Amino acid sequence: MSKLQLGLVHTPVTPFTADHRIDFELFGKLLDFHLRHGAEALALPMHAGESVSLPEREKQAVVEFALKHAKVPVVVHVSEAGTSLAVALARHAEEKGAAAIVATTPYYWTPPPPMVLEHFAQIGRAVSLPLFVHNAPEDMAGARVTAELLVKLIGRLDNFAGLVDSSLDWQFMIELMTLARRARPHFQLLAGTELMVSAAAIAATGMFSSLAGVAPKLVAQLYDLCRQDALFEARPVQEEIAELRQLLKPGRVASLKAAMRLMGRDCGDPRPPLLPLDAAAKQFLTSRLSALPALRHEPRGW
Repeated sequence: MSKLQLGLVHTPVTPFTADHRIDFELFGKLLDFHLRHGAEALALPMHAGESVSLPEREKQAVVEFALKHAKVPVVVHVSEAGTSLAVALARHAEEKGAAAIVATTPYYWTPPPPMVLEHFAQIGRAVSLPLFVHNAPEDMAGARVTAELLVKLIGRLDNFAGLVDSSLDWQFMIELMTLARRARPHFQLLAGTELMVSAAAIAATGMFSSLAGVAPKLVAQLYDLCRQDALFEARPVQEEIAELRQLLKPGRVASLKAAMRLMGRDCGDPRPPLLPLDAAAKQFLTSRLSALPALRHEPRGW
């Protein structure tokens, strides 16, 4: 298995034209922006990249474009409702040269733990790439990822490399890392959001970040401090990021893209059924973002 160790992983949005086609010219500019501003790897298309609104062929096209364009490891998001669908995406990722794959629990279904375990096991067995499981309970209500389940998965897959955790559940992360490191000493824990301090205290060595499209300097500063175990120094930085995150949380992808537009990096509106922010929400977001001291030193434009 690859010895890939993930650090600061940016999760780009997917740019669309006015008629909702993928804008690959703009996507190239966006990837270049991420690469210039601290991305040690890219993960795509994640939920911030509207993966659930992309049919299989478009997902594959996004992956192929990124693999040709980027000079850093690319982690391909292969989550799907059906196991065979996720397996097909995983095999395509391996064939095209991805560095790793990442998957959540199955969409829509809420299978019990034995079925979730089998889902991940079949995805992992289909390729030799490192597999990362993404625990995102806020996005994936229903099926749960437990420490017991993941330890069982370690026993079944040599290429199960780690967990990307968005739960912020201390007890779960502590239990997992205590058990997982006994079975696999190099098992990786990565923060699935920019709230990395608590995860770093439990041994997280990396972070997935969508807010790097808005505030890459702030994200990089937080990551660097956490990697140096300077967690007390990292707390004020995380508080600034948390304020930004809370502002964007209600509109999710629509707010993220609106914030990027305000920073001079227009990637179009979300694809339906998601809607762009209405005029009142845009005005509110503009006024609040303009008042954030944390954004004063962030890059404007491309």
